Amino acid sequence: RGAGEGEGGEGGAPGAAMPSGCLTLFIINKAGGLVYTRHFSQDIPPIKLNDCLRLASTFHSMHAIAGRLTPVRQPTGIDVLEADTFRLQCFQTPTAIKFLMLSEPRVLSLDTLLRQVYALYADYVLKNPFYELDMPIQCELFNKQVDALIAK
Repeated sequence: RGAGEGEGGEGGAPGAAMPSGCLTLFIINKAGGLVYTRHFSQDIPPIKLNDCLRLASTFHSMHAIAGRLTPVRQPTGIDVLEADTFRLQCFQTPTAIKFLMLSEPRVLSLDTLLRQVYALYADYVLKNPFYELDMPIQCELFNKQVDALIAK
C-alpha cells in the first residue's frame, strides 16, 4: 500500500461506480509530504506511488515559489493548473495542508468539493485518537466518506 491508501486505496468499493471527471485525490502535509492518495476512475489506471510522491513534492515546491512571486499582499500560490489532458485544483487550509484533485479538463471547479473533503478530514482523521499528524492517513471511515462524497 502507498501513502495513506489504506484499504481500497485503488479507488472506491469494488463494483462501486464513481462519476467520471474526478480522477485522483491527494493530501499533502505542510512539509510537502504526501499523506493520502485515492484513485476514483475505473477507466484510467491509478498513478504509481513513486509518481504520486514526485507530484506531491513538485507541486508543493511550485506552490511555494508561485506564492513568493505573486505581487499581491495575500499570496496563495497555485490554485489551478490546467492542461489539455487534465486539471489539477488545489485547496490550501490555514494550516498549510493542501488538498489536490486531479480531474478531467472538462471539470470546471472543484473548490467546493475540496472544502467538503477538508471537512471530512477534520471530522474523520484529525478527531481520530490514533492518527499522528503528518503521517500517512489510513482511516477506512474517511475512505468511505470520501467515496460517498465523490459519488454524489
